[in-house]
Amino acid sequence: MYKKTILDNGLRIISNNMPKRQSVAVGIWLNVGGRYEDSAQKGISHFLEHLLFKGSKKYSCRKIKESIEGVGGALNGFTSEELTCYLVKIPNSYWGMSLDVLSDMVLNPALPQVEIEKEKGVILEEIKMYKDQPQSYVYELLDDLLWPNQPLGTPIIGSVESVSSIDRLKLKSFKDEFYNPLNITVSVAGSISHDKLIKAAQKIFSANKHWQKSDFLRVVEEQKKPQLKLFQKDTEQTHMALGFHALQRQHQLKHALGLLHVILGANMSSRLFNEIREKRGLAYEIGTYVKRYFDTGVFVVHAGIDNSKVSAAVELILKELKKAKDVLVTEGEFKRAKDFYLGQLMLALEDTLDHMLWIGESTSTIDKTYSISEVIKEVNAVTRSDLRKVACHIFQEQKMNLALIGPLKEPEQGLFQQLKID
Repeated sequence: MYKKTILDNGLRIISNNMPKRQSVAVGIWLNVGGRYEDSAQKGISHFLEHLLFKGSKKYSCRKIKESIEGVGGALNGFTSEELTCYLVKIPNSYWGMSLDVLSDMVLNPALPQVEIEKEKGVILEEIKMYKDQPQSYVYELLDDLLWPNQPLGTPIIGSVESVSSIDRLKLKSFKDEFYNPLNITVSVAGSISHDKLIKAAQKIFSANKHWQKSDFLRVVEEQKKPQLKLFQKDTEQTHMALGFHALQRQHQLKHALGLLHVILGANMSSRLFNEIREKRGLAYEIGTYVKRYFDTGVFVVHAGIDNSKVSAAVELILKELKKAKDVLVTEGEFKRAKDFYLGQLMLALEDTLDHMLWIGESTSTIDKTYSISEVIKEVNAVTRSDLRKVACHIFQEQKMNLALIGPLKEPEQGLFQQLKID
């Protein structure tokens, strides 16, 4: 059973006791990410995340890694559009030490100047690397179509110009503003006592005063017609990302969208995999994914397409999306989708790390943690008509955005004429 405590300074702690597990997963979450940055400081959340592993008040860079890895644990971190997370999975007897290491990284980073300069060089090379990888860069092009001139439409990693301008003063100021208790959630899953966790957390975090809850600008979505972005590159296949403005995180049809994603492109049984790859051989890789944010979302079809068959593949993909609007999914597809959707969740939540991520993300973003039984109840309430409803809501021409990277020879107008789904 999940247990939650809020300290006097506003810091949230959520735990799930998983008896007989040999591991404990610990995560410290910050309500800050790419959406919280203006264009001049774009990439600073990601930059700061990297630097926290370079040393803190109590632990050197080497000591951080040796403390965790020296007992068989794993240490990592990530930055997303709305969150930053520092995490450890470790044998359960060492959870207290791992919390101490992570918290010192977050509260007391050293931010050494020499490491700032080295890491800046690393990130600038990382930016170049992504642009050299069409299977990654195509999503950057798509985001720019979906949310032009907005933080959500620009890369989390930043640009060469913005990263180059970041210095120690800016990093420290950003950290002081956003790394405060009102923006922090500690999530823990494994064989652990919530009471012991609270005692340890109070010693570490109680002296930190709250400042303010961070926030970001809401998106503006004024798209009125389909959009296409072509990037000419001499590649062996054409990389495609087709995106539609979709549902926000807490939308009442969120599970319907998740089930539609399963049916259309989540696995090898999906419609797009079967029609585009298995039957026609037009693509090696094809699938879908869904992202949900506080105030918006996106549904994406991605594929690596034979360079000579781009038009045929796009036409067939749009045909399958239109079919989801026009015809109810079959009873058999619907049952398999529900079983897959819930089965994947239950399998993931057997693992302490995945369970920590599950409760940490939901507590950080919506200040609520769903039990498996609550999710099962909500998913079982979804109908086939709900899937058709969500397909009609999302798959509209004015919400369509297509990014392509490859040796494209077709004129833009030719592809625009194909972007018909109504």
